[in-house]
Amino acid sequence: MESLTEAGVCETGNILSWHGGLGAAWFMHIDGKRSGLEPDAACLADSPCGWSKNKQNSFTRGGNRIKMPSLFPHASRQSPTMQIGPYTLNNRLVVAPMAGVTDRPFRMLCKRMGAGMAVSEMLASNTALWASKKSLRRADHQGEVAPIVVQIAGGDPAQMAEAARLSVAQGAQIIDINMGCPAKKVCNVAAGSALLRDEPLVARILDAVVAAVDVPVTLKTRTGWSRAHNTALRVAKLAENCGIAALALHGRSREDMYHGQAEYDTIRAVKAAVGIPVLANGDIDSPQKARFVLDYTGADGIMIGRAAQGRPWIFREIQHYLDTGTCLPPPEVAEICEVLLAHLDDLYQFYGEYAGCRIARKHIAWYTRGLEGGNAFRQSMYQLEDTAAQRAAVAGFFHRLAEHGERLRYLELPAGTEGALCKAESLPEY
Repeated sequence: MESLTEAGVCETGNILSWHGGLGAAWFMHIDGKRSGLEPDAACLADSPCGWSKNKQNSFTRGGNRIKMPSLFPHASRQSPTMQIGPYTLNNRLVVAPMAGVTDRPFRMLCKRMGAGMAVSEMLASNTALWASKKSLRRADHQGEVAPIVVQIAGGDPAQMAEAARLSVAQGAQIIDINMGCPAKKVCNVAAGSALLRDEPLVARILDAVVAAVDVPVTLKTRTGWSRAHNTALRVAKLAENCGIAALALHGRSREDMYHGQAEYDTIRAVKAAVGIPVLANGDIDSPQKARFVLDYTGADGIMIGRAAQGRPWIFREIQHYLDTGTCLPPPEVAEICEVLLAHLDDLYQFYGEYAGCRIARKHIAWYTRGLEGGNAFRQSMYQLEDTAAQRAAVAGFFHRLAEHGERLRYLELPAGTEGALCKAESLPEY
């Protein structure tokens, strides 16, 4: 926060603060209490603090228009956006790339539910493999809202550069480089977070990809290969020097996989050290957690992955909380039924009858975690072999759920998303 002098401290101790958002107004605080909608005229007029009010109802000091800092970080206000190259995002919420999850139907759904950007599943840098059905589907961005972000993974600079060029030729507007995936099958071929053991190779890959395309190139990475070898600061500075447009940092090392809790101190240090946009990633599973991570790290945005599985409306919940400081009520059962059925229809159309039915199972399982009767429903749903029966079963489940209440009620939180519901408890101090 700016100094109290810049916030407008008069000799009387009165503090002016700006409350943004709809119906923005000035508030006067005396001894920590809000006293009214207008600043104290005596304080403004010819006072030692030097504030004056103009016809536009704004305030100046010494002839300069002053932007007042908020003394209420959670109060209603217009949230800032984020810029990546020429693209101004609608907000600061980004869908993390997840193998087998962030396909086109899921990316488009998350964007409709409030995400400002979504990153595709990773494509292997070996373009000889792109002829497979899986790769062709991963490269399918038909109807997707800009910016279209394609993630590539590999360990050979020349191959990565060629993959970037072909991705742009196929419609990619931003190229994202994967140096964060901890999976053995990726790391075993010297890709993903395995690259963090070889910083000169990291630099060569970044240089090659940035030079290969005329679109922004971003980087997703982790804090290091292990906790004992935290390379995030060095890699971040390498990225900035190589021309990387934005950096997403997961608060875990490769060694951590997804175990334990993400740490945000490294993200905070990286943000302070570089001038490019930084996205914080890891364990952001509630509106309050999102606010905390943004405030603590100073990150330009946040990236959400696992918490959006089966709960894509988390993006609108977070955005509402960032804008207003209040939690949205749980969504209506009828609305989520419609959301899920539309998601299933997109999956069936995208993958076809056989694959669509089977890929849909994991999404249905995520949507129904923690809901009354969810366990029994999933066991029967897994046995269904065609899309029509699967869809009907889902509709029936939510119809029965609606008989017990208008809004979703979780009996227990899904494992790994302990903070996934908007709660009133306070977050740790920082």
